[in-house]
Amino acid sequence: MFKYYFEQIHNVEIWPIISLSIFFVFFIGLLWWVFRVDRSYIDEMKNLPFDEH
Repeated sequence: MFKYYFEQIHNVEIWPIISLSIFFVFFIGLLWWVFRVDRSYIDEMKNLPFDEH
């Protein structure tokens, strides 16, 4: 059923590559942020639900 619709889309083979690339860039960026973030920021966010303002 979907094969017919996908055959009608021009350059359909590029979309999985684009999707994988977006996921890969996001995942690598997230890992980079996790390893570069300041430890005090992590502790502040960890204790945020317990802070009373």
